[in-house]
Amino acid sequence: MQDSPLIAVIDDDESVRISVSGLVRSLGYAVHVFASADAFLAAGAAAESDCIISDVQMPGTTGIELKEALAAAGSHTPVILMTAFINDAVRVRASDAGAVCFLTKPFGASELIGCLDAALPK
Repeated sequence: MQDSPLIAVIDDDESVRISVSGLVRSLGYAVHVFASADAFLAAGAAAESDCIISDVQMPGTTGIELKEALAAAGSHTPVILMTAFINDAVRVRASDAGAVCFLTKPFGASELIGCLDAALPK
């Protein structure tokens, strides 16, 4: 049994996976990392994740498509989306999909911490 929430970090950029997962671990959370939304789904990790931090633009299933698929399956797991390629259409689609937070890369630790605080119950 795990004591701390399990956070899934999904990004096709290894350096982002390493830095985000390191920050999340330093905050006391358990972390699983995935190189793609498809790998996350294939691993069946959605059911055990307490929060998902996902890149928007990745090969295969995008972060927004992942959030939409989870919602369609009845999942209420909070999703934090991040991207380096921001535009209004992407921001609106992320909001419409129900993302808890939307981070623009590069972002600071305090921004991610604020999103995690908003996503996870105290």
